[in-house]
Amino acid sequence: MKKIFNLLLCFFPFITLNAQINELGVFIGGSNFVGDVGSTTYVNPDKIAFGVLYKWNKSPRHSYRFSYTQSQVSGNDFDSDEGGRNKRGYRFKNNVKEFSAGLEFNFFDFNLHDYHTKVTPYIYSGLSFFLYDGLYRYTTNPNDIQSVNSNSFAIPITLGIKSNITPHFVLGAEVGARYSFTDNIDGSNPKTNNTNILKFGNINNNDWYVFSGITLTYTFGQKPCYCAE
Repeated sequence: MKKIFNLLLCFFPFITLNAQINELGVFIGGSNFVGDVGSTTYVNPDKIAFGVLYKWNKSPRHSYRFSYTQSQVSGNDFDSDEGGRNKRGYRFKNNVKEFSAGLEFNFFDFNLHDYHTKVTPYIYSGLSFFLYDGLYRYTTNPNDIQSVNSNSFAIPITLGIKSNITPHFVLGAEVGARYSFTDNIDGSNPKTNNTNILKFGNINNNDWYVFSGITLTYTFGQKPCYCAE
């Protein structure tokens, strides 16, 4: 009976912890905006972005990911290749604070219990909730921008590559575009019936913002118990 009990103790951590390795770390990089003001280049970081993230590795192929990221985003029509925007000359600045949760999928097995060096591309998506300033301009003075506290949702679409550079650290590089559920990060389409507030641009396209950078995470959690025969 004692031998059976010891055997069960060996297998129990394997069952409960084999797929539950944790990662906790930081993101640092840059951000850029794509909407009705400024450049339309999708990956063009021009402001510092930083944040924290946590991953629960459910298997070598997928993990649940939670993160907080913040950055200033901005746009200037003089940076655009479109002649109409250059002539118009609008600009804006906004602050984005994003909470995100979703699923990260590895193209190759990424078993953190195996300390050999591994490299895999990955994709991530889920749902983001973010805080920002809802901007608006009066028709009499478009360069005088007012703001109100606002929030919205976005869908993150992230592509990256990562490697376990040491037994306990994973380094990654990624680009993550966010399709937002608002068209007013740049103040082009405020939700109002006030005819004195300016609306411009393509009201059928919502705004995008992009975070590009590197992640560094620390892995922790017990290894499974392997018993000698």
